[in-house]
Amino acid sequence: MIIDFGNMQEEIRRNARGGDGEFIVKMFADAGNRILWGRLAPGSSIGLHTHEADSETIYVVQGSGRMLYDGEYEDLSAGMCHYCPMGHAHSLMNSGEQDLVFFAVIPTH
Repeated sequence: MIIDFGNMQEEIRRNARGGDGEFIVKMFADAGNRILWGRLAPGSSIGLHTHEADSETIYVVQGSGRMLYDGEYEDLSAGMCHYCPMGHAHSLMNSGEQDLVFFAVIPTH
């Protein structure tokens, strides 16, 4: 199965999960997974949330940012991957000068 993000329409989510600014996303979803391409402008963030029934893996394609994960900050840059297991909390912030572009997979458990 091919998921062609290049031909999907962007969706703009303002203040995603209580964060700041705009989260621009293209997403595929079925009964078991959400697979997405996302973009955060400089200064934008996705607010703190806990993965109660799923986990999330985020791969940074471009830019840099900070992840607040279980109360600790982690710096991210292109080529790095962050994993948030079920039952844990995280928040993603673009702390860089360019868009933070990432790919994420969120499987339901």
